Amino acid sequence: MNEGYAALQNECNMESRELSESMQNIEKDATENVAPAQEQLEKNENGNVVATEEPSAVDNVTTAPESPVEAEAEARPAEVSEALTDATPSPQAVEPAAAGKAMDLTGKSKTELVALLQQLSEQPVETVKDDVNNIKAAFFAIRRDEIAKEKEEFLQNGGDESAFAAKVDTTEEQLKDLLNVIKEKKAEYNAAQEAVKVDNLRKKKEIIAQIEAITDDPDNINRQYNKVKQLQQDFKEVGPVPATSETEVWKSFQMVTEKFYDLLKINKELRDYDFRKNLEAKQQLCADAEALDEENDVVAAFKKLQEMHNKWREIGPVAKELREDLWARFKAASAVINKKHQAYFEERKSKEKENADAKTALCERIEQVSTEGLTTYAQWEEATKKIIEMQAEWKKLGFASRKVNTALFTRFRKSCDEFFSKKAEFFKQMKETLAANLAKKYELCEKAEALKESTDWKKTTDALVALQKEWKTIGPVVKKHSDTVWKRFIGACDYFFEQKKKQNTNVHAVEHDNLKAKKEVIRQLRLILDGEGEHENAAQEVRDLMGKWQSIGHVPYKEKDKIYNEYRELIDKAFEVLDMRGTRAQLSNFESTIAQSSEDRMSHERERLMRTYEQRCAELKTYENNMGFFNSKSKAGDSLVKEMERKIESLKNEINLLEQKIKIIDEH
Repeated sequence: MNEGYAALQNECNMESRELSESMQNIEKDATENVAPAQEQLEKNENGNVVATEEPSAVDNVTTAPESPVEAEAEARPAEVSEALTDATPSPQAVEPAAAGKAMDLTGKSKTELVALLQQLSEQPVETVKDDVNNIKAAFFAIRRDEIAKEKEEFLQNGGDESAFAAKVDTTEEQLKDLLNVIKEKKAEYNAAQEAVKVDNLRKKKEIIAQIEAITDDPDNINRQYNKVKQLQQDFKEVGPVPATSETEVWKSFQMVTEKFYDLLKINKELRDYDFRKNLEAKQQLCADAEALDEENDVVAAFKKLQEMHNKWREIGPVAKELREDLWARFKAASAVINKKHQAYFEERKSKEKENADAKTALCERIEQVSTEGLTTYAQWEEATKKIIEMQAEWKKLGFASRKVNTALFTRFRKSCDEFFSKKAEFFKQMKETLAANLAKKYELCEKAEALKESTDWKKTTDALVALQKEWKTIGPVVKKHSDTVWKRFIGACDYFFEQKKKQNTNVHAVEHDNLKAKKEVIRQLRLILDGEGEHENAAQEVRDLMGKWQSIGHVPYKEKDKIYNEYRELIDKAFEVLDMRGTRAQLSNFESTIAQSSEDRMSHERERLMRTYEQRCAELKTYENNMGFFNSKSKAGDSLVKEMERKIESLKNEINLLEQKIKIIDEH
């Protein structure tokens, strides 16, 4: 499986896990924090959910003296949020902010990260959530890099990409065990918190029962003021209760408190003082709620609004004539934030739908890629390029909705797996075919070598020609063996025909005829390079003339160097003028590819080019040093020298091309 797909698969697996964990946290927090609010919401005339505030029973007290503590009897506003009815709240809307400074994990190894996680597992689970997540992310980032390096080394050592498997990492198992321990502690912690809430409900009901018992004795109501005040304080200090009971218990508390204040005769000045104090607090809350309209972070603004509504509920009543207008002002500011919050989630849903449509289209496109007509390496590589491009498109797309995201990824991954499985099977079959072809060609080499010393010129010539024809019928072999086996075969054939040629009594005449033929080749090359005549495909004509030159036999020894140098000069000029090596096209294609590559890919490509450049420079130096050891006065020595010169020239051209490619990368 290719590197691009492996990276995609790892990334998509992490995407699914993180999405699942986030939604679990959302569901839990929504159950604890949002449910009570939903029970106190009512629909407005447009069908949207808004908070309401009921008038307090204390407003009806007109005959008895008023008390400052009567402020406790004002109705508490319900939880406010039109967006609370959204079935898929944002993680930011319910997840508490991390407390304290984040742990510095820079430069930490896997072992150190596991050790840190071990320490965190021994601490209270509610205080280490963010550090645990950061350690997990840092660990798997290191792990991904290790796997990438292992794979690169595996491939460099000649391993088959489809056979790669990462080594087992014991530290990863330790990390997962610790994460399970923390998960279990968190479950225990949540269970304990729920038990505390149940106990808090019991305590609040007991306080309500005590206040109700006091109101049942109206004759001694004035004597119970301090006790009721303390019970009110006790009620506030008791922690949260189960979400399903919060509204009911609060209403019960409000009812008995209002009943107490209805019966209580208290000084009106103290009551007015309480009203003024509560009015100032609620006016400040109104101003703070109105200021939230300037908040850029919609989710943060909504969370702050929820906190303000909790504070509003805790503040006592204000004067009756101000109560309705004050609540209308606070509710109007809340409506602005609620609408923004609702719009935010509507936009997110719209984006998720766009992502789902785009991912569905990608699934359909990749499913249309057919492997039936792929019969060559080039065709498979072209199809692979398309698959990798579609994988890159997938990585750029964001989340789809939770109910379809995993299904879409499974569908997309299935198509990728099927393609690369078929590709691996094709390469396996081709490997077997190439090996069989190599065995056949080795057999032909042995037959040719057995015949090369023969002096039965006619019979042996026919036999070697038959072997050469048979050679052409055999398919390709592995590239690294191709030149070696060919040189072995053609070497045996050339040796025989060279010996045969020596027997030719008219060698001198043949050499002069060859000289004339080679001069004609040179003349035609000059015509092409001078632009005389029509040459629509000059490069192909030059290649044809090169083939013709190679087919011409020896020329007189004294003319050999002169005629060859003249020919070599024209060929070099033709390669340069006609760009027969395709250098300009190669550089243009290379520059286009680099322009679309990431910095990491360009860095890897430059390292590869530098390694190749250094190898070619070393080879060039070796050839140049070896040139002095050959005797060019003999025919065999002269042939080797020419071959060395051609190799040196080829290396120089390749080095020049590598330098230009490296320069292109550096300029980007």
